[in-house]
Amino acid sequence: MISRIDRVVLARLASRIAATVFIFYGLIALVESLDTWRFNYVAEQRGTHMAILMVAMSAVRWTIKTLPVTVLMGAILGLVDLKMRHELTVIKSSGISIWRVLRAPVLVLAVTSLVIALGAETLSTQINRDLAPTPPGQAAQLTPAGEIWLEQRGEEAHYVLMARSMDQGGSRLGGVTLFDLQATDVPRLEAPEAVLEDGHWTFPTATARSPDGPARYLVNVRVPTMSTPAEISLKLASTEDMTFFELARLLQRGVSDPTIRAATAMRLIKLLALPLVLTGSLMIAFAFTAGYSRRTQFGPAVLYGITLGFVVFIITEMADRAGSTGVLNPVFAAVGPAAVAIIIGVTVLLRREDGWT
Repeated sequence: MISRIDRVVLARLASRIAATVFIFYGLIALVESLDTWRFNYVAEQRGTHMAILMVAMSAVRWTIKTLPVTVLMGAILGLVDLKMRHELTVIKSSGISIWRVLRAPVLVLAVTSLVIALGAETLSTQINRDLAPTPPGQAAQLTPAGEIWLEQRGEEAHYVLMARSMDQGGSRLGGVTLFDLQATDVPRLEAPEAVLEDGHWTFPTATARSPDGPARYLVNVRVPTMSTPAEISLKLASTEDMTFFELARLLQRGVSDPTIRAATAMRLIKLLALPLVLTGSLMIAFAFTAGYSRRTQFGPAVLYGITLGFVVFIITEMADRAGSTGVLNPVFAAVGPAAVAIIIGVTVLLRREDGWT
């Protein structure tokens, strides 16, 4: 049951957090609009209105990444406003503890963050992927434009595939050239297409070339591979371009490459951990702003809170990189920084409630 005091606190915090997020969103959208090449490309292909939508959805994705900092700053502004109006002082003097005041904002923030992680993030990812997908072969700057390179291993096989196009998430490649890395009679195969099925790359028609003989025409060539369709799809696309539900399905099907599996799991768990991360930001805001003070100067407390929030954000991003590369366990990398932020906030609140300054 939400009381009148809860509604007052929620209204003040929600308005300040929403204003802060909106300001950051506007700045990010302005930066995204400066990428004129991508804007003009989408405008020529899909129309100006779709290019504007692309900029808006790109800004949404980046805004979600900055939520730990924007929620912290907005919550600090809301709490300062409550203290300047003496509303928080009246609430605490009536015998209501800070933990009772904190309960409603934490619950509402947790539900809202889940909606953002599973709803807004999914929608923005789908629209971005549809309007401005990464061209095949340009995921890495070292790869020539228009080329897809895959190193493959199978039963007594080690080779590299180069393709000019792809379909079905990479399960069907076009304009394929196979370079065998082992000493075989056919070091190179050229084919119009290759299809991944039943643990093999199947070439309906292919031309075998070797340096010491004429080219040969082959039919239904099958080359073994350990890669699954899910793994190929992830290799040819960034996990940032996949929604929560797509990541969950890919992990359920199985991914043999440990690096790709770690990146996928990290992205999935990070979305699920968003409520914990934002709760940590809210705890830090309360810890450094909601305590009693005889002085009306909130500058040092606000500065400490924002600085600690940026430190937590940096640690979160560093843990994200470590978890994505397999250096840290994805669960620990996603939940660890959020748990640290919550522990810091609770510890500071306990000290302040006990009369420590």
